[in-house]
Amino acid sequence: MAYLERASPTLKETLLKIYRAEKPIEVDQHFHEFGSIEYHIKYSVSDPNIVHVSTSTLLETQGAVTLKEISSHTYEVIKNIGVGVIDIVDPPRLGFQLTLGLNLDNIPRGKEAIKIITRISELQAIILSSQLKEMLRSLNFQDDSRSINNMPIRIVYHPSEPFYVFKQPEKITAVFPMNFKDNSDVVIATSFFQELVEVGSQKDMGKAPQCSWSPIPPLQLRGEPVQDLTTNSGFVSFDITSRHIEGKRLDKTVWNLLNFYACAKYHIKCSRGYIQRRMRKRMETLVKVFLSYITYTHESTTIVDIS
Repeated sequence: MAYLERASPTLKETLLKIYRAEKPIEVDQHFHEFGSIEYHIKYSVSDPNIVHVSTSTLLETQGAVTLKEISSHTYEVIKNIGVGVIDIVDPPRLGFQLTLGLNLDNIPRGKEAIKIITRISELQAIILSSQLKEMLRSLNFQDDSRSINNMPIRIVYHPSEPFYVFKQPEKITAVFPMNFKDNSDVVIATSFFQELVEVGSQKDMGKAPQCSWSPIPPLQLRGEPVQDLTTNSGFVSFDITSRHIEGKRLDKTVWNLLNFYACAKYHIKCSRGYIQRRMRKRMETLVKVFLSYITYTHESTTIVDIS
């Protein structure tokens, strides 16, 4: 899937399968999504009322790999998905960040059940969004002093696709080092990002975060890992101001940042496919014209008998 979906497709499918089963079934499923998100689902016929769901996401920051801590606010959001349905298991399953106990008997029937299970499947989306929200809130817009908050925070939600956020006077900048495997994608991406900057500078886009692109990294990223700063498609930056994190805008801004890399890749691939289809169609037209020319030339040629 090109976009990071809020609901995990595999988690949702498995929970629905357990919920809809006519009799309890044994489930012991371990899987990964998006490279860095890990899940474990445990359901036993010996305890048919409880499904245990464990999950974890790795965070790389300042060169170290650590488990992200979940705030008390995030815990409350998760528990309120289904009051009486979700219990947070403490301590979580070994090696995981969070384990939930889902009480199947307390899940209401009908459409409400689908709604609750879908929300439970958005577990990692809630965690990821909450963590980035807290990062943005912690970077005080009013405090322009040179402090530790001015240092870039390296965020990795998918292997080999990190991005950075750092504070500047009256704004927070998010920087995405962009890399593509195919040379044709690199060419399209470079044009796409330059066009994105031009469109973003227009008056009717004034409310959107200001976008910029550069083939070289910002000065603030000096000292970061070389592999992050070695790109073939440059660096895309967005300036986030206080108005972009006010009220409901915060959730949208965070989700757009989390999905930018995937969104860009999706559109580049679509653009390449469109160009290739147009080229094939154009080639077919040229071949027909050429064949018509050859046929006409052949038919109009007069053979002279000199014997």
